[in-house]
Amino acid sequence: MSTVTEPFVHPALFYGNTDEYLAGCLSFVREGLERGEPVAVAVPSYNLKLIEAGLGEDAARVRFLDMQQAGRNPGRIIPGVLRAFADSHPGAGRVRLIGEPIWSGRSETEYPACAQHEALINHAFTGRAVSILCPYDTGRLDERSLADAYVTHPVVIDGAGRRSDSPAYDPDGLVARYNQPLPAAPGGIRLTYDYDAGTLPTARHRSVAEAAQLGLAGERLDDFALIVAELTTNSVVHGGGRGTVRLWSEEDRLVCEVRDAGHLTDPLAGRRPAGRDQIGGRGLLTVNLLADLVRMHTDGYGTTIRVYLAL
Repeated sequence: MSTVTEPFVHPALFYGNTDEYLAGCLSFVREGLERGEPVAVAVPSYNLKLIEAGLGEDAARVRFLDMQQAGRNPGRIIPGVLRAFADSHPGAGRVRLIGEPIWSGRSETEYPACAQHEALINHAFTGRAVSILCPYDTGRLDERSLADAYVTHPVVIDGAGRRSDSPAYDPDGLVARYNQPLPAAPGGIRLTYDYDAGTLPTARHRSVAEAAQLGLAGERLDDFALIVAELTTNSVVHGGGRGTVRLWSEEDRLVCEVRDAGHLTDPLAGRRPAGRDQIGGRGLLTVNLLADLVRMHTDGYGTTIRVYLAL
């Protein structure tokens, strides 16, 4: 079983109604404000309004982020939301955040990435003076989501404010459990192209052209061009020198899948903010920051990365 080194604190808040939600979240925020800690709240927009209204004048001292936008891709939350806020306060004794990455509107395709995100928070902040409270709606989330919350959080707080250690805490086990082969692509694959170093430009050109045919345009098409460039380059440099790119549309989303012979052994790859003077190593981070969803499977035989962008 994995352990988390203090002073990092990562409790889950189980709430069954609005009163329990506000009681848990407002007390957490106000405790931080009273101690002079920087505080951020990243939750779905409907809950963001509740917390902001409940804080009254104190809301001006809190950073608010709509998790449905900032955290649409769970792989973006650690580098783009949590670490971005924590790292912007290097002189603070402790930084405090509320993060609600799992809500009832999350799709079955998104959920495994959400659960893995919650598990990886424990590694991303080990040893840092950071408190992250993660609310879970017991009335709307399914049993799997609530059971996984016990696995990804060392402490659980119930609706009455009672704290208890989680007997199921095992974040590394959860990351491994959801590292499963991705579901088969549906029919109607629009592009399959095998590439190597010599055919990288062709792979990128054909992928972008097909994405445009499927309806991606403007800035999002530019984002996709950068995504496919990063993924295919990683295949050539780190994934055995070659790979395969496939494109199709699925539920009003463009899906791009890249397969190669590489094996990712770092579970936080693509989830660490890049250092100011860092040279290289930004490929997967760039993909996470730009995509609406990133799913991944890696083992000793290779790695598959599947990227989703709304059309």
